[in-house]
Amino acid sequence: MKKIKGKILVVDDEKSMREILDIFLRSEGYSVTAADNGKSALEVMKDDFFDLILTDMKMPKVSGLELLKNVREISPDTVVVIITAFGTTESAVEAMKLGAFDYITKPFQMDDIRLVVKNAFEKKDLLKDVSILKEQLRTPSLENIIGQSPAMKELFSLIAKTAESNANALITGESGTGKELVAKAVHSLSPRKDRHFVAINCAAIPEGLLESELFGYMKGAFTGAAANKQGLFELANEGTLFLDEIGEMPLPLQAKLLRVIEGGTFRRLGGISDIKVDVRVISATNKNIKDLIEKGQFREDLYFRLNVLSVQIPPLRERRDDIPLLVGHFLEKFAGGRKKFSSEAIGLLINYQWKGNVRELENIIERVVLLCDSEIIGVEHLPEEIRSSAPRVKGVTVPQGGMNIERLMEDMEKAYLLKALEQTNGVKTEAAKLLNLTFRSFRHKLKKYGIEKKIITD
Repeated sequence: MKKIKGKILVVDDEKSMREILDIFLRSEGYSVTAADNGKSALEVMKDDFFDLILTDMKMPKVSGLELLKNVREISPDTVVVIITAFGTTESAVEAMKLGAFDYITKPFQMDDIRLVVKNAFEKKDLLKDVSILKEQLRTPSLENIIGQSPAMKELFSLIAKTAESNANALITGESGTGKELVAKAVHSLSPRKDRHFVAINCAAIPEGLLESELFGYMKGAFTGAAANKQGLFELANEGTLFLDEIGEMPLPLQAKLLRVIEGGTFRRLGGISDIKVDVRVISATNKNIKDLIEKGQFREDLYFRLNVLSVQIPPLRERRDDIPLLVGHFLEKFAGGRKKFSSEAIGLLINYQWKGNVRELENIIERVVLLCDSEIIGVEHLPEEIRSSAPRVKGVTVPQGGMNIERLMEDMEKAYLLKALEQTNGVKTEAAKLLNLTFRSFRHKLKKYGIEKKIITD
């Protein structure tokens, strides 16, 4: 089936002109609706959305210029081209000032219509591409998700496999684990990466407004609906729609979401025409959806449609090896690398439970950086809840003469480096894996302790 290039409304009081334009534009691959005057056109627009309007200038009841003014108000995203047999410089200037894309006079050649329509749609596509480019500059790829632990390596593999598919996916994980970050990574690695990634938090939008946000509305559909508005499903067409906190979506709206997923069509609020879309839905939740199903708070059929692919994000306490990497990342972000944590402070951060996960870690580091004046952030600079969580170690005493904890930590690190090299017969890549370090980090540490030249190179 041939793909429709766009929807056009032809408005002209001459039947023959409407028919000629209708036949020609359909042959060019557009969906066409015709109206015999401006008033009829406004009636049609109450129930449908058009990418472009081709309208005659001089018509009974509502002229082309009056129609243009109304279109600017009720459907700002619609492009308008004026056609007239009464072309003057004054009317052309007035039409352009009112927001017309172009102005063409009768008699005209069909090539003129073809060119104007082509240019109008190219402009719309260009504006959309600019929007997508701005979005992509903010969209992280897999490389921007911090972690080297086995749990994160498994997650990276799952993200890549999920990105290859076009199936809907459900991302689960505790609050603060980075579910939207993972959703963006899936999108940026998928074949849909050049189209929109549109996100909405279902818990942050009042129930009465969530439906209009998702599906859009026609002018007059409810009090305050002063203009036609595209919904997020339309904006995400051929791209990805991310529904965060899907477990908070009310049951009546779940039924409408299921209809869109199953049929690929929906209607704007107040509309009578079906709109067809091709959208991949990625949803996320920190709730147990199966528990919600048992309580009658979530539709089981919708769950199966959303959960074709599953991505589980591990909590931070299950990947403590990544905490030093995350700390370094956030220190760079908030302090430009000008500050660092003492080894004791790092130890407390690693052992803390982090119920708020990565988001909590980020917030605490930002706060500490702002409040700490010294270059070294010590235990005393950490929040009380972290200091008080330190385990009480029995059987360990500090010598009466004091000790150099930094030197002790370095000696331990050096000993583990040498032991790992011994166990791998000096093969540095294998030794780095034993210590769960990147090869680059491993080489840096060897150089730091002056033992790089004393070992076998691989």
